[in-house]
Amino acid sequence: MKIVHIILTHSFAGSERYAVELANTQAEQQHQVTVILHKRGCEQRANTIRHRLSDKVQVKVVDGWKFFAIWQARKIIRALKPDVAHAHLSAGCRVLQGLKGLCLRVATLHICYKKQQHAKLDALIAIAPWQLDAIPEPLKEHSIQLDNWTNTNLKAPGSKAELRQKLGLSENELIFGTLGRVERTKGHDVLVQAFLKANIPNARLVIVGDGKAMPELKKLVDDEHANNKVLLPGFSTTPQQWLYSFDVFVSSARYEPFGLVFLEAMQAGLPVLATQSQGAQYLQPLFGRDLVPVDDADALANAMLKLCGELPQHISYPMQRFDIQARVQDVVDFYQQELLKLN
Repeated sequence: MKIVHIILTHSFAGSERYAVELANTQAEQQHQVTVILHKRGCEQRANTIRHRLSDKVQVKVVDGWKFFAIWQARKIIRALKPDVAHAHLSAGCRVLQGLKGLCLRVATLHICYKKQQHAKLDALIAIAPWQLDAIPEPLKEHSIQLDNWTNTNLKAPGSKAELRQKLGLSENELIFGTLGRVERTKGHDVLVQAFLKANIPNARLVIVGDGKAMPELKKLVDDEHANNKVLLPGFSTTPQQWLYSFDVFVSSARYEPFGLVFLEAMQAGLPVLATQSQGAQYLQPLFGRDLVPVDDADALANAMLKLCGELPQHISYPMQRFDIQARVQDVVDFYQQELLKLN
């Protein structure tokens, strides 16, 4: 099958990871895969997209301001004449709106259904069941919910003691940690407040990632004189090393459609402490513990304290349903199903 993915963002985060892993796995499965990127997503930075794509994936690059980049991407897709064009996030969806009848036009709902982005497309993939409710008929008949995925064969990059020594963490500290883009929707301000309220002896909070809210977060930590208790290492090219050095994974998100990082934390065998975001509510039966109200630092602090008294060493979660090979095949099967309807 001839497949084109369009993702015109500039930095690597959860949605970009989904697109990259989907493209790489489809290429491994012998599909002819092209990814259209913006020039800024190909820069020589640690947090860009291009260097994460497999050599088996063809890359086409557009540049310039938004509408010029969209025009270029449409021109590329017309020349490639794919079976499927798959958009990721808003600019990718806008590319496909001008290509009706050329191929099957699919988008993944990385956040939620938005009429201006998705209404004119042929088919949609929701990553969580709650997203389906907003999709109108008849487009809903051409939509499916497919779980996100992770590499279920991934092994720890080293022992916890080795990783902590490498990262400058004490072996006997209790580490509460989180990974991801630092932005207001992730609730890191509440997480810092809750951790300091809990005042757990010999514990440290580690927030790995970067984003627009980082200056405010650093100011909060400075104002609380908590630099010895809260570590902000920034963006990491080796997030798995940090993840496997944690004792507890914490999500304080105000909004989280699914949360790929939940799967990573479960794959690492960590207890998951989370607020009542949409993604956490969907996965809560696997977490095995109650969720915490959003924006409630006192409740989150109490949950941290409670978890300290019943901390498991390692949890074996049922991860088979999130296997990347099986879930990517589900995506391809959906393409084929919708192509039959389209034709």
